[in-house]
Amino acid sequence: MSNVVLLLEASQIEKVKAHYTKFKVERSAPGVVFAAKLSDTTVTIYKSGKVMFQGNGASREASLWGTADKVTPKATSVNTKGDLLPPNFANLSVIGSDETGTGDYFGPITVAACFVREDQIELVKELGVKDSKMLTDDSMRIMAPELMATLTHSVLILKNEKYNDIQGRGSSQGKIKALMHNQALKHVLKKMVPEKPAYILIDQFAERGIYYNHIKAEKEIIKENVLFSTKAEQIHVSVAAASIIARYAFLKEMDRLSNIANTTIPKGASAKVDEIAAKIYLKHGETFLKSITKWHFANTQKAMKLANKRRS
Repeated sequence: MSNVVLLLEASQIEKVKAHYTKFKVERSAPGVVFAAKLSDTTVTIYKSGKVMFQGNGASREASLWGTADKVTPKATSVNTKGDLLPPNFANLSVIGSDETGTGDYFGPITVAACFVREDQIELVKELGVKDSKMLTDDSMRIMAPELMATLTHSVLILKNEKYNDIQGRGSSQGKIKALMHNQALKHVLKKMVPEKPAYILIDQFAERGIYYNHIKAEKEIIKENVLFSTKAEQIHVSVAAASIIARYAFLKEMDRLSNIANTTIPKGASAKVDEIAAKIYLKHGETFLKSITKWHFANTQKAMKLANKRRS
């Protein structure tokens, strides 16, 4: 998909709105003030004054209003651990991958990988993408579908039944995450063929050697131009976008679990989580509770103790 971004004056933006009024569509993405959909092009106007044209007719429509805004993303200083990154890394075409749900007693582990081309970086930033730790769950619920419609991506959801089975057979959480990252990256690379990224950036949860040791038995191991870094969401928007998509998938699964448990399922692994787990155990039984939790967490024993106290 072709993408062109223009930075226009307020008077020009009003002309753009008038020109595309009959093609206007409603958009709820953060920062969007106007959107229109033609047969081969989507036009989106942002509060910042940028107008984004997406689709096969993007260049044609953008040429009616000016020349592309060549904004160079500013380099940011981030205190990280991991590989030494190439110069100007934030401006390159990169596949990023990240995961969420690993520290939550309830709900799945989700891993996402997505590709952001050099010419999509400004587009993704206009959609509001930044480190997911700086965003609310509600904002990510809005942003993720937009990102998924725009970027080549893959998202994997490891539900609790399968997680407990794999973990119970001796796989550490680190190994589980490594296998999921490798799988998500394979999916994205296959979707991109024949295009290739300049680099792949994995949000580092293990040293390079440990990561590859975890997946050494896999038939296809992604190694070409792979870099690892902590705080990777702050280094390249591809990882930030992947983090948002992974979180969105996690939240949707938590919604499903809340629905079948008939109670709001809390995130994390706090005392509140123990309380809810105990209630679910008393109402639905051990088999059901195990099916929606990471059973080896200490929360299980804490919940059982609470449940036994309430029974006596």
